[in-house]
Amino acid sequence: MQTIEMFEVIVQSQPSDTQSLEILKEAYSKLSRENDVVNTSKRIAQAYLQQGQLSSAILEYETVLQRRPDDADVRAALRQIEDKASSAVVQPTADQVSMASVSDTTVQRRKTRSAASDEVDDGRKTMYKIYVESKLITAGDFDLCWRNVDVALAPTDPVEPFIQMLHEKGIFQMDKSLRLISDKSRVAYLPLNRYDVEMDLTRGFPSDVCRRWCVLPIDRMSKSILVATANPFNQQAAKELAEATTHRLLWYISAPIDIIGNLRKAFR
Repeated sequence: MQTIEMFEVIVQSQPSDTQSLEILKEAYSKLSRENDVVNTSKRIAQAYLQQGQLSSAILEYETVLQRRPDDADVRAALRQIEDKASSAVVQPTADQVSMASVSDTTVQRRKTRSAASDEVDDGRKTMYKIYVESKLITAGDFDLCWRNVDVALAPTDPVEPFIQMLHEKGIFQMDKSLRLISDKSRVAYLPLNRYDVEMDLTRGFPSDVCRRWCVLPIDRMSKSILVATANPFNQQAAKELAEATTHRLLWYISAPIDIIGNLRKAFR
C-alpha cells in the first residue's frame, strides 16, 4: 500500500514514466487488485504510444487481452496502432541507406574509442553543461563543489553529492537542483523520507560502491531493484552497482541528505 501511495503520486506528476507505472502495476498485482492492474497496463501502453514506441505499446495491450480477451477499448487501440504503423511504412531512399551506413560506421568508431578510454564517467561533464554552460553557477563554484573520487579507495562514509555541496555553500538551493536534474534526466523524484527502505537489500550491495557514489538500493519489485541517487548521470555508479546483481536497476532521484542518512544506517 505504501508503494502504491508513493508511486501514484509520482505518475500523476510524470504520467509517461513507464518504469514507475510498471512498479505500480506490480504492487496492484500483489494485492490482487485486478481492475487496477488492467487500468495501469493501459496507462503504460498509452505512455509508450506517446513516446512513439509502438511495439512496446502493442505488447502491453496484448497482456491486457490475456486477462480480458473481450476488452473493446484495447482491441480498438490495437487497430489504431496497426493503421498508424501501416501508413508509416516508407521505403528508404538510396541516400538514406548511404547515410545509415555512414552513421553505423561512426557509431562503431565512437564505441571503439570509448572502450579504449579508461576515463571514469561519473556524470561530471553532464553536470557541468547543466549548471555552468547554462550560466546557473560559475565554473569556479563548480570546481569548488565537485568532488573527484578515487575509485581505488574504499570510503568509510558516504561521499556528499555535488548538489549537496552546492546547497551547503549557499550557491544553489537543493529543491531547485532536484527539480532541475529531474527535468534534465527525465528521472522521477522519489521522496525517500516517506519510504520504508529495505535495509537487508541495501546491505546486499558493496558498501564501498554505495558510499563512493552515494547510491542507495531501497527496494525490490519483481525482477527489478529501485535505487536512489542524486546524480542520475553517473554511468560508473550504474556500472559498478549492476555488477553486484542480476536484477534490473530502476533509478530515482532523491534528496542527498536522505540517501546519506540511510547509507549510514545500513553500513555502520
